[in-house]
Order: sequence, then structure tokens, then C-alpha cells
Amino acid sequence: MKDIHAEKKIAVLIDAENAQYSVLGAVLSELAKHGHIIVKKAYGDWSSTHLKNWKETLNELAINPVQQFSYTQGKNSSDAAMIIDAMDLLYSNKFDAFALVSSDSDFTKLASRLKESQIYVFGVGEQKTPLAFRNACDDFIHTEVLRAPELDESAEVAPAKLQPHSNGSKKSKRELCCDARLINILRNSVRDNADVEGWALLAVCGSLIKRQYPDFDARTYGYPTFTKLYEATELFDIEKRKSGSAKALDVYVKDKRA
Repeated sequence: MKDIHAEKKIAVLIDAENAQYSVLGAVLSELAKHGHIIVKKAYGDWSSTHLKNWKETLNELAINPVQQFSYTQGKNSSDAAMIIDAMDLLYSNKFDAFALVSSDSDFTKLASRLKESQIYVFGVGEQKTPLAFRNACDDFIHTEVLRAPELDESAEVAPAKLQPHSNGSKKSKRELCCDARLINILRNSVRDNADVEGWALLAVCGSLIKRQYPDFDARTYGYPTFTKLYEATELFDIEKRKSGSAKALDVYVKDKRA
């Protein structure tokens, strides 16, 4: 039986002809909260001028483009290729969840078939997505409510141009707090894992950040651990608690605004 709370191995399949490349970063960040994204594929006729703006986003997010020529003008031909790939991946028995990124009702049957095989199905699309497809998924995510973590407008940090951190020199509190992208990443990781009192296990926050941003490393800011980086901003409360009978202490973090 599928466990909706377990961390999942996720295959993300994108219908490029019925999706927006501008939201893909936010979509992948949202899905990373639920587990590890193993496969990322986007389907479309990449020779078409309609998809000419996708290249940079696909490269940045390491999404594998799958070419499918349109056999008939005005007809979406990538649906069949995406469905065939989905079934091949299903029979590999390597995945716990699929994310179908499309606003096309043609994937309703695919979502239902995956669920019949005890696979958790995320649907991702616009609010205009037909109700049948939305109801065929275990969880349907509307792209209108998503935004990339670095664009979170709730961050109360001074606006500043992002500075490179390639030399690994220790950044001051002011330098850290002026890096809007960094502060939002840290705050969002706490928000997404916090209990009712606002406390989150710091190890879990760090794991989420690494799934969302594989190249993120506290050492590039001059701090050896995530704990030291959170502490250096002085925007978070840090608390160490005994972990059962073990001698090791668990570190918890809380946004001071909470």
C-alpha cells in the first residue's frame, strides 16, 4: 500500500505543449518537499518556434528534453510519447510517485492507471485544468499558487544584488542578511518543516535545501555546517534537545518572526 507520508522516489514528466517553462523551478522545488526527484523529462516538438524559449530553463534545471515531431499541424503529438515513457518507468518498479505536469485532460486515464498500480500521482497544472484530470490524481498542485522560494515576498531583508560566494570566505551577518535569495531559502525550509510552535528539526531543513538546491553548501558562505550558517544570520532561534536515550542532541531551529 502506498504511504502518503513516506519520502518518495519521483518521476517528473512534463507536457511542454501544455505547461509553462516559467513555473518549472517552483514546481520542482514543491515536489522536492515530498521526496527525491529521480527522473525529469519534458516532451515536445523542440523544432517548433512555440517552444524556442524553453532551452535555457531545461538546461538550468537539468530536465531531459524528449523530441517528438508533430505529424499533423496543430495536433499535440507528445502525449503518446509521454504515456509510453510513463508505462516503461512504471514497469521498472523504481518509483513511488509520478508527477504529471500538464493542463491537458488527455492524461486522466494515465493518472488513473498509475494509481491502480499503487503509485502516488501528483498532477501539476493551471486552474483551467479539467476536473476529471484533477480528480484522477492523489494530489493536484495549481501552478498559480506556486512561486520559487527565492521570490518569496514575505522576506524582510534589505534589497541587494546577489554576491558571489566562490571563495568560501566567512560572510558577516550583514552580508548574509542582504542576500535575499539565501535568507528566503533558509526561512522557507523552516516554514515547510515547522511544528505548530514554529520549531523545525534542522537536519530535516538541511535535507530539504539539498534536494531543492543540490549545489547549496554552507561552506561557500564560510560556515562549516548548516547550524553555524543559521546562527550567523541571527534571524533564527536555535535549540538543542536530547534525542531519547542517546547522548547526541537534536538541533531545532525557529524563525524569530514566528
